[in-house]
Amino acid sequence: MVRTRSAILPDVEHIHSIMEPFYPDGTLLPRQIPELSENIRDFVVAEHEGKVIGCGALHLYGMHLAEIRSIAVRSSAQKLGAGKLLVQALLEEAQRQNVTCVCLFTRIPDFFARNGFRVALREELPDKIYKDCIHCPRFYACDEIAMVHGEIPRNVEKRDLQYARPLVRLGA
Repeated sequence: MVRTRSAILPDVEHIHSIMEPFYPDGTLLPRQIPELSENIRDFVVAEHEGKVIGCGALHLYGMHLAEIRSIAVRSSAQKLGAGKLLVQALLEEAQRQNVTCVCLFTRIPDFFARNGFRVALREELPDKIYKDCIHCPRFYACDEIAMVHGEIPRNVEKRDLQYARPLVRLGA
């Protein structure tokens, strides 16, 4: 049986080892152990037979928006339902925090669609784009699909968009 729980500092090395195989192809952005340690309170882990087999994080931007990120399950433990349980646990945490919209960027939209997410336009998520994506090496050639669960924030104050600029893709 797979179960989820909030991550604790001793889980950091397990989280890193679960995520690391997904770095080379760009599925996940590389995260170093110090960064994972600083953000451990954002993480949930999945356990099976007493071993950590998966992880995921919920990054809060405010009550209007949070992002699910760093979802990964060991290849040897896939098909046990850990990914779905991680997403459910993170959505429950977002609800507990009174967040109205949860976003994510993915290359596996079918999995997230089965978990209640729908495709969105990146431009509808300026908090995510201009805080995080702007630093990504794939910013101008992103192949990930934006998805949301809940109501997309519509009333973004002008001051929140002061650094926003239109997204432009190379070759577009």
